[in-house]
Amino acid sequence: MFTGEYQHSIDEKGRLIMPAKLREALGDRFMTTKGLDGCLFVYPLTEWKLLEEKLKNLPFTNKDARAFARFFFAGATECEVDKQGRVLISANLREYAGLNKDVVIIGVGTRLEIWSKEAWEGYSSETEKSYEELAEKMVDLDLGF
Repeated sequence: MFTGEYQHSIDEKGRLIMPAKLREALGDRFMTTKGLDGCLFVYPLTEWKLLEEKLKNLPFTNKDARAFARFFFAGATECEVDKQGRVLISANLREYAGLNKDVVIIGVGTRLEIWSKEAWEGYSSETEKSYEELAEKMVDLDLGF
């Protein structure tokens, strides 16, 4: 399970040092794709396979299912960690998430998210204001709050 928040930088070639603690759980190869809210989603290959199966089972006759699958898979790329612990983030993914220099990697259970520092600070600040309200809405999901 991925948890925590990590501040890092992307170099001029688009490489990001993946924290050692996260590399252990991710493995040497993993999938990165366009996420929601303007960030990137990062999945270990085992989680990616499970997600692939779920998306594959969506009805292709459903317009929204087709649109989501196209967006999700078209942006996906397999990443590999080099010997220095760096990962090359493709130009199209960096552009999508607005990743220039300072980034934040957050653990979100079965995946990681990579945010531009500015976008994460804005999102986090806005969400923090309604955290208690969100928790109240989650009560129906029986999470034990």
